[in-house]
Amino acid sequence: MSRKWVTVAQEGELDPGQYKSVEIEDQVVAVFNVEGEFYATDDVCTHDGGILTGGELNGKIVTCPRHGAKFDVTSGEVRQMPAFEPISTYETRVEDGDVQVLFES
Repeated sequence: MSRKWVTVAQEGELDPGQYKSVEIEDQVVAVFNVEGEFYATDDVCTHDGGILTGGELNGKIVTCPRHGAKFDVTSGEVRQMPAFEPISTYETRVEDGDVQVLFES
């Protein structure tokens, strides 16, 4: 497996409280701006496989729009059922104004 930094957004593209979904090598990743810090997770609810983007982001908690499961986007931890399994997270950084995700392929 190789690890590489992938640019997914420009720093000013997402205001605090906003997010976007991107595809990296057939993997759908959600990128969140939480109070000026960027976090990335799989864009898939572990409850039923639906996408997380489209749900409400309140602070660091995203709510799945399908059944209301809640996840902490900074750690991937489940904060409210019906999900029991955490979501995968990715390391992020800002390099020369580019928001980047460390991706393994």
